[in-house]
Amino acid sequence: MPTKLLNILTGINRTSLPSSGSMILVNDLYGAMPETRTTFLGRAPVDQAWKAAFDRLITLSTTKRPHGPDFAPYVDELTREVGSLIDRIQPDAIHAQYLGFALSLALARTAGSIPIIAIAHGPDVMAAERSAAEREAMNEVAAASAAIVAPTSALAERIDPLTGRRFTDRLAVIPWGIRLGDARVRDQPPTGTGPLSLVHAGRLDDNKSTITAIEALALTDQPHHLTVIGKGTLREQLEERALELGLQDRVHFDPLLPRAELWRRLPNFDAFVFTTRGLEAFGLVLIEAQAHGLPVAYSDLPGVREILGSTGVPYTPSDPHSLAAALNEMGRDFHWRKTLTKAALHNARRYDITATGRQLRELTLRVTRSAQQKRGRELER
Repeated sequence: MPTKLLNILTGINRTSLPSSGSMILVNDLYGAMPETRTTFLGRAPVDQAWKAAFDRLITLSTTKRPHGPDFAPYVDELTREVGSLIDRIQPDAIHAQYLGFALSLALARTAGSIPIIAIAHGPDVMAAERSAAEREAMNEVAAASAAIVAPTSALAERIDPLTGRRFTDRLAVIPWGIRLGDARVRDQPPTGTGPLSLVHAGRLDDNKSTITAIEALALTDQPHHLTVIGKGTLREQLEERALELGLQDRVHFDPLLPRAELWRRLPNFDAFVFTTRGLEAFGLVLIEAQAHGLPVAYSDLPGVREILGSTGVPYTPSDPHSLAAALNEMGRDFHWRKTLTKAALHNARRYDITATGRQLRELTLRVTRSAQQKRGRELER
């Protein structure tokens, strides 16, 4: 007898294209999840190639409005739209991406007896730590959810106090992953102890702290080169700082690249530099770098340490002197870099997106069965 497909409704309240880590993650995740039928709620415009991971992609029509005086009416309007879609789709389960954001609130308010699994991504947790209103929204979604998924125990431990430790038993850790089969390692790893070709990729904002890598470069024993790939509000400031430090010939800025192009380029570098200074939900780019054979120097944050441990080189977050010392050691010792490459490839194998999809599907099956049993008991009364 064929297995019944699990019908899942999910979505992210953004334009439907691979514009961020979370959008890339859900594309990979639902494309890799076995025996499911996924309906995704997103925003126009839609990247037609990207939508292929979902069985159906529906664009939301409610005009998006940020937190402020218009937020409550906006959520009410979005809730009516989402409620109508739920009535039509009748999913077995709902995956609410981002704890407490508008779409998750709308899903929580209209799910009825359909079980919800809330999935934390990091920005939602940071928002709840900054704002009482965001924290209230997070708690509303958590209360409506049968399970709350975080990609690391470190992130789960930050969610727990934000929700008054009322939902500790609902927290589940499911590590994220990437499509490991698409990663390639260069045929001939670099040798010698000369200057390193370093790469940093991500948003250019305050939390990502790219400036730490630039300032560290001015403190290293060897004239390493750094390529910064990404976009963000601090691009001009970072370029000015590189110029002030006399690093204009050693720091190169490239725009945000499609993932396929980024992955094509990664094997050409000697090492990856990760500089986030605050909360990092998971750091998929770390696993992407390791899967391509790159040793990683990383800011020693709890979640990142949980993912990489001894397979990377930790340094004190936001401290260019500490990062410079780590880069000096990597530059001097080729044999150690070779060991780090082997450790990186081994560690990356733990984070295959197919494992993420399988674990999330198993959790979804458990909560749907529990919800069915609960409804059955209620009917017997």
